Amino acid sequence: MDSGNTAWLVTATALVLFMTPGVAFFYGGLVKAKSVISMMMMSFGALGLVAVLWILYGANMSAVESAWAFAGNPFSDFGLVGIAEDSDALLATAFGATFAIITVALISGAIADRAKFGAWMVFAGIWATLVYFPVAAWVWGGGWIYSLGSSLFPEAGVEVIDYAGGTAVHINAGAAALALSLVLGKRIGFQKGIQKPHNVPLVMLGAAILWFGWFGFNAGAEGTGALGGETTVGLIVLNTLGATAAAIIGWLIIEKVKDGKATSVGAASGAVAGLVAITPACADLAPGWALVLGFVVGIVCALAIELKWKLGYDDSLDVVGIHLVGGIIGTIYLGFFATGTGLFLGGGIEQLVVQVISALAVLVYSFIVAWLLGFAIEKTLGFRVKNEDEIAGVDTVIHGEEGYAIEAR
Repeated sequence: MDSGNTAWLVTATALVLFMTPGVAFFYGGLVKAKSVISMMMMSFGALGLVAVLWILYGANMSAVESAWAFAGNPFSDFGLVGIAEDSDALLATAFGATFAIITVALISGAIADRAKFGAWMVFAGIWATLVYFPVAAWVWGGGWIYSLGSSLFPEAGVEVIDYAGGTAVHINAGAAALALSLVLGKRIGFQKGIQKPHNVPLVMLGAAILWFGWFGFNAGAEGTGALGGETTVGLIVLNTLGATAAAIIGWLIIEKVKDGKATSVGAASGAVAGLVAITPACADLAPGWALVLGFVVGIVCALAIELKWKLGYDDSLDVVGIHLVGGIIGTIYLGFFATGTGLFLGGGIEQLVVQVISALAVLVYSFIVAWLLGFAIEKTLGFRVKNEDEIAGVDTVIHGEEGYAIEAR
């Protein structure tokens, strides 16, 4: 790898790593003031734990030699001793670690205000091992999703398109979030308007950091191949900008029509929804179709977050409505509008079929494992805090700290 590509990959790795503190700010601002430390610590806890597991064995599991292998051998190069002298391989491994970290961190928003930190850490480590590491192998590491197009339609020349994580990151995390929200149950007093974000500027800061880091998230991998050469990096960057901007507009229009006001939290949420949807599609849509995707996902996700009130699951910070729904839309949209292979742009039904299969497979697998794991933790260690601790706010009970300690002088 030449010096330019090396410099870009270091930068992209730092950008994606910075996204996890961005999630912490975004989620932290949305909860009540007495839960902000707990909320942010779940992101930082995931950062510490998943990075260690990735280096020890997760990177080994994320690539397979056979398309139908479940995952790679975790002990094939335990602790990455075998590539300790290979700078390029180590750098690529570090970049992959940041994706694993943020995927786990995203789940935590569904269980805000009511989860024990220790139980969350147990869940995070086991879920990463049983779900994220194998799914990364399926999607990007030569696994069955990676090979699905050639397996089902060998003459069609299509493969599953998931450039940066519509399935492996967002559908994966969103399905797990739905499972945990069902296992832990509803917050006390669960009803529409149960609480307002305690710190809206923190929410906006988190969304801005996520958008900033997402250019590394989407454009990072492309730049490592041939930065400045025959790449689609310009398309990826423009689509990451355009789809996100259009999603803000779509979300705000729905808010204005539905509630009479366009809010800053709505703008931040719309931006995240647009980022989620363009993640799998950033390299395979013309810019105009990326704008359409963003606008559509802004509208749909603004409506989807209302489902929890109608269906009765307490997804505290709308991980399901934004990440699961947005990830599904972005992944399946490619079946219709992917350049050259989409159903409406010169292709047949094949691209749509493989996109739907991959999305559903990851959704079902992640949901089942997360539900079983969360249920087992709840029945053994206990996952949910006591009612009185939830009412009082979990920060002092779990961490012995307050987010805003103001002393009279």
